[in-house]
Amino acid sequence: MRSFDPLRSEVRRSKLVRTMKVTASMLYDLVECPRRVLLDLFGDPSRRDESAAFVRLMWERGARFERETIAKLRVPFLDLSNAAEADKEGLTMQAMAEGAPLIYGGRIGADDLVGMPDLLRRVPGGYMASDVKSGRGKEGGDDGREGRLKLSYAVQLASYVDILERLGHSAGRRALVLDVRGDEVEYDFAGSQSGRKLWGRYEEALADARSILAGRTVPLPAYCGACKLCHWYTVCLGQLESADDLTLIAGLRRSDRDGMRERIPSIADFAAVDPGEFISGKKTVFRGIGADRLRALHARAALLKRPDPKPYLRTPVSLPICSVELFFDVEVDPGRDVVYLHGVLERQGSDERYVSFFADEPTPAAERDAFAAALAYFADRRDARTHYYSKYERSTYRRLQRKYPQVCSPEEVERLFDPARAVDLYGDVVMKATEWPTRDRSIKTLARYLGFSWRDPNPSGAASIEWYDRWCTHRTPELKQRILNYNQDDCCATRVLLDAIRDLAVGQEM
Repeated sequence: MRSFDPLRSEVRRSKLVRTMKVTASMLYDLVECPRRVLLDLFGDPSRRDESAAFVRLMWERGARFERETIAKLRVPFLDLSNAAEADKEGLTMQAMAEGAPLIYGGRIGADDLVGMPDLLRRVPGGYMASDVKSGRGKEGGDDGREGRLKLSYAVQLASYVDILERLGHSAGRRALVLDVRGDEVEYDFAGSQSGRKLWGRYEEALADARSILAGRTVPLPAYCGACKLCHWYTVCLGQLESADDLTLIAGLRRSDRDGMRERIPSIADFAAVDPGEFISGKKTVFRGIGADRLRALHARAALLKRPDPKPYLRTPVSLPICSVELFFDVEVDPGRDVVYLHGVLERQGSDERYVSFFADEPTPAAERDAFAAALAYFADRRDARTHYYSKYERSTYRRLQRKYPQVCSPEEVERLFDPARAVDLYGDVVMKATEWPTRDRSIKTLARYLGFSWRDPNPSGAASIEWYDRWCTHRTPELKQRILNYNQDDCCATRVLLDAIRDLAVGQEM
């Protein structure tokens, strides 16, 4: 069974499949969502959602950071950023032929590839491309680890390298990211095994992009964490719900769905089958899905299709009631690299109060002072039990300790998050021991399922970052209060979830 996709005929009719080239930005987007690439090319623009304020902020920040970074360059450069688009590629080629030391805002192309690297730097052997990014050059590594190169950045940079190779101007398979922390992060596609693997991922992404452009591939929509900020969210979600798509099962990825859909095309079909039909020992007939995981996904499908589904415990959990319970949440602006709010809902019996530690300025001093005040608050409540949602709070505090070692020691942070006095409700409870009739396990989704409502009509961590950005410029009291209200509601949502989990039965509906 195959669901009809109206875009398939639109792609086949479109003249773009004969004229469009693969751009570096297209490859960047493809890593996040191939369906978005398809819709951006062939979708009806009138059906796009309005871009979220946070997305607009990120674009503005990116452009501003690029301008600031270029302004700080201490070497002369050829500025092509304001050249007419029709002339830019020719001017870039001429500049490289003449050996220009540094080119800003150029455009390069070869065969069906086009790229606009922020910088092209002449080095021994040819040119090396660089992009200025308002994010970090690597992802992860918050707990002191090295971090890993970002796939989305990698495919974009690799396309520049590929074009330069085809043009005979490449200095080797390497490129740079100039990131928000001022670091130059090298992406070496020929040196390490991981670098060579990233080049292979680039070649896969390039083949996928060409297939989409040629109309040979029409990627299906899939539900994931990135969907809610996408301008095609409403369109895709409607199609997913209409198709009863498997990715609406929490934890079932696009790649899982694509491997399963020939045999199990919908959630209803999944709920109706015996998963044992596809299991042999610890393996299944579906690539990348083990027997235990298939059984867990099947149980979720069955739960979603019950007439009146209710959450339940897969295994008993111990969540003892303490005389003082704290519900903790931080707000972080990664673009400014600042933790701007530590919020705590304190509960003693039936009494509750919200306590906040706010960085009024996006400066190291304000961040440090808010961190120190929050730590002092927790130190005065050593007998309290702290609840937070995901390891992000712990990772954030470890990073703050390394940034401000004068405030506290690593041991103090570890004591704060000692499992004897602190509980990660997401990682240690929700994911390990519970099932919910929802399409994801975010605190927003679960608390809303339980009847909780945020005061803000559009609450999200991304929105809070945008509010804080405006607060830093305008100092409007209403903006600060909006941020505090949102954080307080997040803390309250954590409390609502904890109380609900305490009432769940093992293997039964609530």
